[in-house]
Amino acid sequence: MRRSGLQHGLAVLAAGAVAAAVAVVAAAGPAEAAAGCKITYSISSQWAGGFGASVNITNLGSALTSWQLTWTFAAGQTVTQLWNGTATQSGARVTVTNAAWNGAIPSGGSTALGFNGSWTGSNPLPIDFAVNGTLCNGPVLPSSASASPSRSTSPSASASASASASPSSSSSPGGLASVQTPGRVRTVGNALQYTWPGVYFEGRFRGTSVGVKLNDSNNDYAVQVDGATVATLVTPGNTTYWVTGLGNAEHTVRVAKRTESPWAAGEFGGFVAAAGGAILSKPAARSRQIEFIGDSWTAGYGNMSTSRDCSSNNSLTRNSNADAAFPALTAKDLNADYQVQAWSGLGMVRNYGGQNTGTLFTNYYDTDLQALYNSTTWPNPGTWKPQVVVVGLGINDFSTALTPGEKWTTVDALAADYRTAYLAFIAKLRERYGPNTYILLTYPDLSYQTTALATSIQQIVQTRTSQGDTRVRSLYYDDNALGLDHLGCDWHPSQHDDRILANSLLATINALPLTW
Repeated sequence: MRRSGLQHGLAVLAAGAVAAAVAVVAAAGPAEAAAGCKITYSISSQWAGGFGASVNITNLGSALTSWQLTWTFAAGQTVTQLWNGTATQSGARVTVTNAAWNGAIPSGGSTALGFNGSWTGSNPLPIDFAVNGTLCNGPVLPSSASASPSRSTSPSASASASASASPSSSSSPGGLASVQTPGRVRTVGNALQYTWPGVYFEGRFRGTSVGVKLNDSNNDYAVQVDGATVATLVTPGNTTYWVTGLGNAEHTVRVAKRTESPWAAGEFGGFVAAAGGAILSKPAARSRQIEFIGDSWTAGYGNMSTSRDCSSNNSLTRNSNADAAFPALTAKDLNADYQVQAWSGLGMVRNYGGQNTGTLFTNYYDTDLQALYNSTTWPNPGTWKPQVVVVGLGINDFSTALTPGEKWTTVDALAADYRTAYLAFIAKLRERYGPNTYILLTYPDLSYQTTALATSIQQIVQTRTSQGDTRVRSLYYDDNALGLDHLGCDWHPSQHDDRILANSLLATINALPLTW
């Protein structure tokens, strides 16, 4: 029997209390010695009595299959929530053990964790960082440092990517006014903040080099020049990343957030031209717009993997890429701008395995920064008017059996609540985007567990049609007919599957009587 494969989704992304995190992540095996490491510690946000922080571990020694990170707070701070690991604290001493999916760190590789904490009086940097009992030899970098990102690069024949020696910057103004993005972002000073996966930024420049300004120790990014990926930035930190060796001509540049981070905002500071070059006016927004709403399938969870078990496969995070998932593929093929509102493990009325009942997707759909402490309703600037909205919510509601203590005692009762909530969500979308937007409800094959999802989607479409709304449609992803292999992490769609899913979506969207 095929598993739904979402068991890690909520554990990765649910930043509950530390005590709760123990219940959803597996303990690591015996720790190995660490020959060397570098720590980047970033305070991403701070408020009265509390703060959010991220810790990036770079392995300077031999490959690790498990790790245990320790540090000492210098002023009585405490960890209140932590994700991407399991934390305990005794006095000022904090110990974090890897989660089941991120224990492997190759030599030269890195991994990141994040947490919320409390403080009184002052909040200085921790001290005595150690991995597997060995003090880190590399520096502990504060959030203001410019850390060279750990990365893998795929340079084109005429370009190279580097975060080391930076070309002299041009006096070209550039800045955020020269950046095109349709994503849910918040302007903070001279940077854009964001959390949703798949957010992307596009620009134009003239010259042989371009710099990408980022401040993010939690997420991975794809950098593309003239449509070709030239680098993958792994938790780059606070840096300007330079792509060099280009022909002296006009180019396009695009940077896309590959990974999920509901509790940690990344920052993009714009593009920078090298001396002799210039940042040009921003690309025009596309007339076609598609919004994708969903869970781990939509977010590209583990889709770059060729093995369903990612615990020893360079980790789940390194194998996830929203920019190569079916939403991005579909939109690019249609030359459409797009947004991705997706959160692994969450459902319409029930999360995977019945966990975290207070963190449903619909609680966060309207937000700009998801679960960040200062998140608020995203103020649509009036330019986001998608002609198509693709919704994929229901896998987490129905893919696991009900357990004692849950709200529902039967699948029929769950399905009834699911239909009610889904109809209310569609009504919200219809009010927001008007009567002409097509709303496409997608659902996969869950016949190994239940037919309730398929039946519910069909009933929802019928209900809307009977109310006069003929622009709500459905699309069934038939495993057997489509030939999905589910070789992504934890039985999720693979690169092969994402291409097939995108083709299925393309055929459906192209058959709609759109006038775009």
